[in-house]
Amino acid sequence: MPRSSLTFRVGAILASAFLPAAGPAAAAVSGSLSLTNDYLFRGLSQTNQKPALQGGVEYAHDSGIYAGVWGSNISWLSDYSSAALPISSSVELDGYVGWRGNLSDTLKLDAGVYTYYYPGDYPTGFVRPYTTEVYLGASWGPATLKYSHALTNLFGFAESDGSGYLEASVNYEFSPGWTLNAHAGHQRVKGTSAASYSDWKLGVTRGFDGGWSLAAAYADTNAERGVYTNAFGHFLGRSTGTLTLSKAF
Repeated sequence: MPRSSLTFRVGAILASAFLPAAGPAAAAVSGSLSLTNDYLFRGLSQTNQKPALQGGVEYAHDSGIYAGVWGSNISWLSDYSSAALPISSSVELDGYVGWRGNLSDTLKLDAGVYTYYYPGDYPTGFVRPYTTEVYLGASWGPATLKYSHALTNLFGFAESDGSGYLEASVNYEFSPGWTLNAHAGHQRVKGTSAASYSDWKLGVTRGFDGGWSLAAAYADTNAERGVYTNAFGHFLGRSTGTLTLSKAF
């Protein structure tokens, strides 16, 4: 069993040990479905600049403990494949468990473990992209600072456990139903400095009745073209405009 899967299962077992204490009435289930023209993760296209359908479900307890799953179609792994290195993977399936709560009226903390899993067929000796990170975030009003630390190899980079991603974001509702979204982050890839890069995004989200929302954003990175250009010659870290329609339930 991959260490990422083991880590998530251990976290889920720990969460389940606490959740029943307050009873079913103290819990809530939520989720969302989204359609976007390009799935960007830390500034990099995961779908070769093509649309993605995404969805997730989360269980949150009044104690602050939560757990969830999330998924999307992807193509970034197969887009790097060749006759000599055939890769077949078209889905990303994630699982996470954590705790979030208020330390004061203005300060909120969020900590947990997150596993990224990519089912598919890989060549013998290929470094699997499965990744597990622990994360810690702090929020003050609309601003959030978060750090994610890799416990495993990072998305297929060999000997990269210990890599980290630091990000800051602001989601400010400047008018009823309108939210300004700003983000900046830096991905450090341990052992492969050329793969490290920074990314940033600026956008706006319009919320509608019934849990619907429409988000438009502009994103860019300073990633190395030689590292993040796929077999089709597409640079996955280029400046990109995204449009995302979501339904929360």
